[in-house]
Amino acid sequence: MTRRAVEIRLDALLRTACDVIAERGLANTRTADVAQAAGVSQALVFYHFTTKDRLLAEAFAYAAEQDLARLDAVVRSAAPPLVKLKRILKLYPPTGRATSWAMWIDGWSESLRTPELEKVSRRLDLRWRSDLAAVISAGVADGTFECTDPAGAAWRINAVMDGLAVQFAVHDRVISRRQFAEWTRLVAARELGLTPADLD
Repeated sequence: MTRRAVEIRLDALLRTACDVIAERGLANTRTADVAQAAGVSQALVFYHFTTKDRLLAEAFAYAAEQDLARLDAVVRSAAPPLVKLKRILKLYPPTGRATSWAMWIDGWSESLRTPELEKVSRRLDLRWRSDLAAVISAGVADGTFECTDPAGAAWRINAVMDGLAVQFAVHDRVISRRQFAEWTRLVAARELGLTPADLD
């Protein structure tokens, strides 16, 4: 089998694993479930991933990387820091069936018991904060934001967004999308010397 064929098969296995995990949850997903859904042998799954924990960690990373690719596109764009910040705030909340957010929430929970998943979860989580801190720092440098601690501000803004996103994704109609957006803008504005209207 060529290297490209292996990559395609691996990508298909990861996509299938994400689908199975979204349906069954990380804790209830077995390698046999993924193999059956993918139409391959369980031995092939172990060939690619060695252990169930590695399969779960790599599937989680695969799903999270889709979100992070959208974040990276915003951060790498030529837009000014204020525009980037607005885009990040709009990008964060759950949408549709919130499958991506279900994976994040499940990943955080399972990370308490699975060291391999915790390492992956932490690395990907920190990328959000690092990219947000970079946007804030750029805005401080060009005079758009007033903030003496961009890294701390990124953590606090992210913590509020995470908390609201969990409520929004898990508890139907506890908060509205409008409330999510308003409260996020309010917190970000307070951290960065802006008014919430600046972030509309």
